[in-house]
Amino acid sequence: MRTLALLSLLAAPVLDAASPSYSVRMLPLPHGDQNGIYMDYIAFDPATGFVWAPAGNTGAIDIVDTATQKVKQIGGQGTKEVEVRGRKRIFGPTSVTIGKGVVYIGNRADFSICAFNARTLESGPCRRIDSMPDGLAYVASTSEVWVTAPRDKSIRVLDAATLAEKAKLTFEGNPEGFAVDAKRGRFYTNLEDKDRTLAIDLKSQKTVATWNPSCGEDGPHGIRLDEKAGYLFVACSAQAKVLDVGRSGSVLSSIATGDGVDDIDYVPTTHLLYVGAAKAGNLTIARADKAGHLTLVAQVPTHEGARNGVVAKDGTVYLAHSMLGDLNDLIVVRPNKK
Repeated sequence: MRTLALLSLLAAPVLDAASPSYSVRMLPLPHGDQNGIYMDYIAFDPATGFVWAPAGNTGAIDIVDTATQKVKQIGGQGTKEVEVRGRKRIFGPTSVTIGKGVVYIGNRADFSICAFNARTLESGPCRRIDSMPDGLAYVASTSEVWVTAPRDKSIRVLDAATLAEKAKLTFEGNPEGFAVDAKRGRFYTNLEDKDRTLAIDLKSQKTVATWNPSCGEDGPHGIRLDEKAGYLFVACSAQAKVLDVGRSGSVLSSIATGDGVDDIDYVPTTHLLYVGAAKAGNLTIARADKAGHLTLVAQVPTHEGARNGVVAKDGTVYLAHSMLGDLNDLIVVRPNKK
């Protein structure tokens, strides 16, 4: 790993007196090229300490051992060249969710969902759906994998053991983002093009509540949940909001993050929200209080393109990136020890 910078306090004023300083490093991934590695979702597995990073256009899945910083790779995943907004891009594996001893990977090239042993990395069953998968979410209470497929405005419900499709849920907009609420028996997602957030009953698979996060024309993106408090954190393009989904669904607070936000992460034990902004090139860390109000802890300069962070047990944040920065690395933001 090579050090980019050592950062004390940060671009924006820090309102939490106990906030640490952070160091930012780059963790190179194998088989990158001059055009960089296109990434979307990544995930941290607390049972193994591995960060799983589907590496899109490389046709590989990179797995980082957070204890040693060594990278293993599963190659041979499907890729396909497609034209997006007049530019050619190579699609491949881009989404991931952590199950019970199993990790599931979604591939935009061949529309497949594949299972891998979380420790040995051995491959398991693979199934294809008939629309491009975006996000994946493992639902422990029903032993299912829910797959957002915005291109045909659907969510597919797969059996977690066989990956057979059990149901197709259709909507009036494009599903984006995911969070599972075991306490209330709900699945949350957004309709990105409608600026709405939905609660779906896990058993009946019916939409039971619809809220307006007021993100604007870009709509809402990623979401995370504080299940005990009943707070849903919703990513807008340049801010994050807190919805009171345990009660009325009203917006309780928001915090500016800089532009280019997609997915986010939240740690319930520390009440810290982590928001990477790809266009602004920074990571916003905020604390949610008991009333659902967000207070800025730190805003760390990272790198253009850095987004979609996941947080390891020691508070280290691993950020994926879009194609903005032409990077072949994960961006690693570590709190400095006092």
